[in-house]
Amino acid sequence: MAALPHKNGRSGQRATIREIAEFAGVSIATVSRVVNGSGYVSDKTRMAVESVIREHRYTANRSARGLSAGRTGLVGVTLPRIHPSYFSVIVAGVAEALYELDMRIVLAPTLHEHDREVGLLERLMHGTTDGGLLVLPEESGSELRTLMSYGYRFVVVDPRMRIDERVPTVSAANSSGADQATRYLLELGHRRIAAITGPGDMMATEERLRGYHAALATAGVLPDPAIVIESDWEVDGGRRAGAALFELADPPTAIFAFNDPLAVGAMQSVVARGLRVPEDVSIVGFDDTVESEFVTPLLTTVRQPLAEMGRMGVSLLMRLLENRSFEALHVELATQLIVRASTGAGPAR
Repeated sequence: MAALPHKNGRSGQRATIREIAEFAGVSIATVSRVVNGSGYVSDKTRMAVESVIREHRYTANRSARGLSAGRTGLVGVTLPRIHPSYFSVIVAGVAEALYELDMRIVLAPTLHEHDREVGLLERLMHGTTDGGLLVLPEESGSELRTLMSYGYRFVVVDPRMRIDERVPTVSAANSSGADQATRYLLELGHRRIAAITGPGDMMATEERLRGYHAALATAGVLPDPAIVIESDWEVDGGRRAGAALFELADPPTAIFAFNDPLAVGAMQSVVARGLRVPEDVSIVGFDDTVESEFVTPLLTTVRQPLAEMGRMGVSLLMRLLENRSFEALHVELATQLIVRASTGAGPAR
């Protein structure tokens, strides 16, 4: 087997645990069991993995990767809740990335409570963890600046609001995704396209509204405030908003919901009125969480790279912990429209 090349072209660069697994043709978990001497691995597999480890100079010793002896090897993750699929997929990406670095995750659910989150962060920063990932944090920009001034290293994943330029962030291309969704409905022939938004004070809502309005403007369609309804990201909110839309004298022929639970709720309200999706009303969501494939018809939606957002957050945090420079403090990952069965042709023009 050829040794891994250095960035300068010379061989001998140390491999990661993922690369060792790929070279040996086994899973990351198998490599970890061999390295740590735990769990069952056949003699043949163990010898093969150890051979690759020797050849590629892999080590699980944190100090060999530049981590100081005073590090805990733990990373704190604050997030509103764990059980909704949106957050759990982000956490899965974080956990996978940390596992490859032989580090561990400390979960701290905040329940959207500001004081609870502040208290949890105080515990995480006082020697409990090496750094943190703050998912949709409740703290204001000034509070995050104060946290930085204490020397705690952290990255914000999916910022709730616009924050200090010096705070590293990872987010999805919300405006682009909304533009894709609305353009697609316009291409299907829809002109009366409703929007069920999230709370108006959130950055994701603001950016998705921008994309929605941009697509309408490009098509020469004037926006109608009567069919833009603010909601709360929940299924019940989507159900209420959908019901309100179909009380209008001129209801929409399509709905763009700003997340999948809102889209599911809107779909339920449509069906409750005896209408059909997509024959009578087309519906598009946002996120591509598991809910999008648990409904009938399957939901057309905008895919956010949620797991990759978690992995990218870990990557930025490691650079901070290792005092390495990086070009972008703010990383925005691409979104993609996923077309399924909940959208169809609009009424004849």
